[in-house]
Amino acid sequence: MQLHWTDINDIAIELEEKHPDIDVVNIRFTDLFNYITSLKNFTGDPKKCNEKVLEAIQMAWLEERD
Repeated sequence: MQLHWTDINDIAIELEEKHPDIDVVNIRFTDLFNYITSLKNFTGDPKKCNEKVLEAIQMAWLEERD
């Protein structure tokens, strides 16, 4: 399954599986961006990312952890 920026919950699941020890609350958006774009199935255009998308993914990741 290919992941794009709109696949917020799926990205959050993948991030939690790959990086279970990351401090999601205090993560820098530059680090979050790098984690997302390095996911094996991620094929989204890096130019289509913005702060709103990263924040949504961060919140979904936090919910996934709970």
